Amino acid sequence: MGSNPIIGKFRGYDGQVADCGLQQGEGSISDNIDMSAKMERPLVIPVILGTARQGRQSENVARFVFEQTKKRADVETELIDVRALPMRLDDAGEQMKDAAFSATIERCDGIILVVPEYNHGYPGLLKHALDMNLKEYIHKAVGICGVSAGPFGGARVIEGLLPVVRELGLVAIFEDVNFGKVQTIFDEQGKLLDQTYVRRVDKFLNELMWMARVLRHGRKTIAGVPEE
Repeated sequence: MGSNPIIGKFRGYDGQVADCGLQQGEGSISDNIDMSAKMERPLVIPVILGTARQGRQSENVARFVFEQTKKRADVETELIDVRALPMRLDDAGEQMKDAAFSATIERCDGIILVVPEYNHGYPGLLKHALDMNLKEYIHKAVGICGVSAGPFGGARVIEGLLPVVRELGLVAIFEDVNFGKVQTIFDEQGKLLDQTYVRRVDKFLNELMWMARVLRHGRKTIAGVPEE
């Protein structure tokens, strides 16, 4: 058991659920999902900052994405820092599961990963943290924001993470956000300098929320695949 690793929390729900943008048709699945969206609790989508390094530039990215997610009236979000997660380095997987982190993942409908690219790969500590859960991820949406000092915005780290999240049972959306040359996107106080990222993250969130809503509908209404 460890202390709660959440370093920020916001319930952005005022009782009014925004239009989820689904195409409606009489008797369609989309129609049912949209009807459910107006009646059910908000989506739960935490943001996970995937590095513990000192001087990490990706912290500015995580806080920006978190703030943009907070603005969605029908989303409840939290900012989780892997640096604050209680993890043993001499154990792995569900044997070192943290109750607070697992409860958050169990309750969530989707996850946002903010991940820097280190030597063409993802941080080992993030993999260590993700492996603490398994069944909690199944049939939930995940979106990845890649971060790099170079021009490609963590494209390689996103490609490297896709088979990992698939094995965990998550469903990756096709919309990513690449924060290339991250040192030029924020000032020294962490304020966003390039406003085009507001539109990019909004598009990313639209897709993630749509997928999270569809998958939640499926988890609630469709029987799971029987094990052989």
